[in-house]
Amino acid sequence: MKALVTGGTGFIGSHLVEALIKYGYDVSCIVRNPSRLRFLQGLNVNLIKADLSDKNSLRKVDWDFDYIFNISGVTKATHPEEFFQSNYIGTKNLVETVAEVNPSVKRFIHVSSLAAVGPCINGSPVTEQTEPHPVSEYGKSKLLGEKAVEFFKNKIPVTIIRPPAVYGPRDSDFLTFFKFINKGFIFYFKEGVYSLVYIDDLIEGIILATHSDKAVSECFFIADNQPYTTEEIIRVISDALKKNPLKIKVSENIAKIFIRVFQKFNKRSIINTDKLKELIQPCWVCSTEKAERMLGYKSKIKLKEGILWTAKWYKTNQWI
Repeated sequence: MKALVTGGTGFIGSHLVEALIKYGYDVSCIVRNPSRLRFLQGLNVNLIKADLSDKNSLRKVDWDFDYIFNISGVTKATHPEEFFQSNYIGTKNLVETVAEVNPSVKRFIHVSSLAAVGPCINGSPVTEQTEPHPVSEYGKSKLLGEKAVEFFKNKIPVTIIRPPAVYGPRDSDFLTFFKFINKGFIFYFKEGVYSLVYIDDLIEGIILATHSDKAVSECFFIADNQPYTTEEIIRVISDALKKNPLKIKVSENIAKIFIRVFQKFNKRSIINTDKLKELIQPCWVCSTEKAERMLGYKSKIKLKEGILWTAKWYKTNQWI
């Protein structure tokens, strides 16, 4: 079985590459910058230099693959256009090319985000039937990426995976919150409740969807089936780091000022004005009922265990 992974050098993509190799796949990765391969070191992976934003470069690729996994995307940017260029245009170029030159592909798996749908309405978990209402530019770009994939569902077999916030070893987004807590304080903007997913559970959900005929032309939320409050998340990270941080709740207006200042020092942090549009929402919970019923998916890693493993990895690799 031959598989192609975009975004294989990143957090989610590198974990997926490892899993596919264990399952016996012959794995190739499209990489834009071959020098950024730290998470693929030592793995038996074929590297293909191409750029999803350049459709001409994609046409030069030999598309003889059974499975294609589109993990590539941008979660933080200095300008909204970057989200749309990567999460929409890049996805559109990829799926169009595959439909043109490899219509016999067995599956095109696209990893989207809960942000493409938006937060809970009236406190009820969102489902695959919820009308999308993204609140951030990131979420809007991910929704457009989904629509680009759905457009070709009658030409190639597609499946869309929507994880909530993903955490685990190699993640640089949650790392920001670990760093704050490790320094003895944490800012938060809203008492909320969230769906999360540990990286191993997400990868298992992706693999289950790949191997299931029922997943063709379907979309699934893959998450921990237990949501967590802001207080729980802070406490679990604090316990893992053996810290007792000062918890500072700030208003939306103060948060905007804080983020503008913060971005001057770290332009590509997950703490940004676009992410604030999501952070001020009180409920980001999705239902995994469909994935459990159709795929046999069941989350295994709860927050305490997953955060502890993540903290240990950060410390071992001197990220904190």
